[in-house]
Amino acid sequence: MRQLSRRDALALGASGAALTFVGLSARASAAAKEAADQIASFTGGKTAEKGRIAIELPEIAENGNTVPLSVSVDAPMTADNYVSEILIVADGNPNPGVATFHFSPLSGKAEASTRIRLAATQNIIVVAKTSKGEFFTNQKLVKVTIGGCGG
Repeated sequence: MRQLSRRDALALGASGAALTFVGLSARASAAAKEAADQIASFTGGKTAEKGRIAIELPEIAENGNTVPLSVSVDAPMTADNYVSEILIVADGNPNPGVATFHFSPLSGKAEASTRIRLAATQNIIVVAKTSKGEFFTNQKLVKVTIGGCGG
């Protein structure tokens, strides 16, 4: 059996690191595309208007396993005009779909709180659907120092 020289070992390690980086960036871009597809499916291809959604997330999450999230939509909750659904996606997770919340006029407010799991630093995108077929969106970047979805 041939022994590896220090130079060969360093070259092998650098090659492995490069392949890992390429694999991670390909996975991240695939997740971002999947997130965009999920949003397009939710909106039926309609463009969502920016605004009306407040997102409360920490700027830096020390642990991606449990990140607190609160969302609220500034919209009336009357019988003929109310927020019916809120979709939350994380564009860097292996599975970008985080949660979908359903509301009725009896909900009183269109707001929800939960804890989510994030694999790495990424955008959290929130899309709200109204009973009139309107869509609103907002997003926030969260920096994750320790990944939660296999990180």
